[in-house]
Amino acid sequence: MLFMYLFEFSDHVGLLSQHQNEEKRNLDLGGHVGFDSLPDQLVSKSVAQGFCFNILCVGETGIGKSTMMNTLFNTMFENEEASHYERDVQLRPETYELRESNVNLKLTVVQTVGFGDQINKEDSFKPILDYIDTQFEKYLEEELKIKRSLFNYHDTRIHICLYFIAPNGHSLKSLDLVTMKKLDSKVVNIIPIIAKSDTVNRSELDKLKIKIMSELVSNGVQIYQFPTEDEAVAEINSSMNVTQTETHLPFAVVGSVDDVKVGNKLVKARMYPWGSVQVENESHCDFVKLREMLLRVNMEDLREQTHARHYELYRRCKLEEMGFKDTGPDSQSFR
Repeated sequence: MLFMYLFEFSDHVGLLSQHQNEEKRNLDLGGHVGFDSLPDQLVSKSVAQGFCFNILCVGETGIGKSTMMNTLFNTMFENEEASHYERDVQLRPETYELRESNVNLKLTVVQTVGFGDQINKEDSFKPILDYIDTQFEKYLEEELKIKRSLFNYHDTRIHICLYFIAPNGHSLKSLDLVTMKKLDSKVVNIIPIIAKSDTVNRSELDKLKIKIMSELVSNGVQIYQFPTEDEAVAEINSSMNVTQTETHLPFAVVGSVDDVKVGNKLVKARMYPWGSVQVENESHCDFVKLREMLLRVNMEDLREQTHARHYELYRRCKLEEMGFKDTGPDSQSFR
């Protein structure tokens, strides 16, 4: 299907490499020219165009995926109740238009339905992988059209996979380990989270975090690394990344859209006979850390990583399968 789009570009293979070694001359300007306004122009153009962000929520039925999305974006999305008796794993995408201040966001939330419900769970990861690949395929087809319109194209490529881990148990389930191994950073950005963390005490939670990260590392599962190159976010991102002595991951989260009066304030919380668990109280759970890392600090990096790393890997492998390859001396296969 893609061959019909490729021939226009085949004559241009290698043109970029011809200029790689040209010398660059640094010149001083005699006065103000005006191209220093480029960043402002880019911001204005981006705000006018709006942004898209696509979240994949993977987890068992009833683990709290919908509630967590409602809590993260402080709204009530339309969600259908999922049955525990689905024959197959399905993916249910829903797209919403959100606006905060003067920024428009086209948000797509994709949730697994029936994940973990089957007796034979061996192939439960396949529909998820197929969905991710299909979105890459759609983008590649649009990109290679002679008459293309990427500016107006609704990009559905998954930017982040939030992997919901059940709090009961002392380690990862085999289903979780196999699925994350198939999905890891070669395919999609993954942030693991322990859902409904208010059902276990702090001591058990800390042990579970350490055990989960140990299993992920020992099995070679690569999760999303918060970037540290940008000085503006290097400190906070470094503190969140896994080290040999400390781990904040998986984030232990609690979701709720209910307002509860605590003292003189209304806060998002879950009520119990013994008291309340406040969603935004960092001594109660890691929800604030998740929101900070996902939306307020690294949202653009997740979008960039998806395009420059995951999609680029998919694109290059697809073109190599068709017999296309770079001709430069530094060219090498991804396989």
